[in-house]
Amino acid sequence: MGDLRLGVNIDHVATLRQARYASMPDSKNAEPDIIAAAAICERAGASGIVAHLRSDRRHMQDRDVDRLRQNIMTKLNLEMGNTPEIVDIALKIVPDEVCLVPEKREEVTTEGGLDVVAQRKELEPTIKRLQTAGVRVSLFIDPTLEQVDAAHELAVEMVELHTGKLANAFSEKIEKQELENLQAAAKAASEFKLQVNAGHGINYTNIGLIHKIPNLTELNIGHSIISRAMLVGLEDAVKQMLGAMEDYKG
Repeated sequence: MGDLRLGVNIDHVATLRQARYASMPDSKNAEPDIIAAAAICERAGASGIVAHLRSDRRHMQDRDVDRLRQNIMTKLNLEMGNTPEIVDIALKIVPDEVCLVPEKREEVTTEGGLDVVAQRKELEPTIKRLQTAGVRVSLFIDPTLEQVDAAHELAVEMVELHTGKLANAFSEKIEKQELENLQAAAKAASEFKLQVNAGHGINYTNIGLIHKIPNLTELNIGHSIISRAMLVGLEDAVKQMLGAMEDYKG
């Protein structure tokens, strides 16, 4: 089992920029700079950069993902909803990976996994178009065997297990149940030869629980790292998370 890899989601670097420069994100004064942040994450040891281009463009803008595609040295994982406009953008910039996620305008951040079982007909042509373009596809799913089965049937390369319910568990009973769900889903996905990633709500405190999930290849983490970066700097924040991920046994 290789080392557990880290993809750093830098959406909230863009969130901070948009708070002041929403009307002129390309201004020479617009900061913080997305490309500089991505470079720091890579230098600190991140295996990839994650960016979510939302339909409402609340943080990442089209030019951001285009610049990331041109400048990062590791890989670009583009999170996106299955909408015609965003799919066309993905096919134009050709990220290394796409993670298809559910998207609701009213939510603060992506809440809950994609219902692959219910949306199979809508997802299938998008997945095939992306794969034909050379893009590896992941589905962000809740940790249920039904969703893992549906992802396998769609012949994607990866699933990303939604860890939000585990991260936000307010009782030991819920925590235990969610951990068991994640363990079973990870095992099933691995048996299907799917790469198993995980993300949502993972932080420096609950990372110990993530170590109990088998067969993981990559964690995609954003908010916690960007938040800690406010206090210790982005490079140290990434290195601290990588340190917390060490000794993962899989």
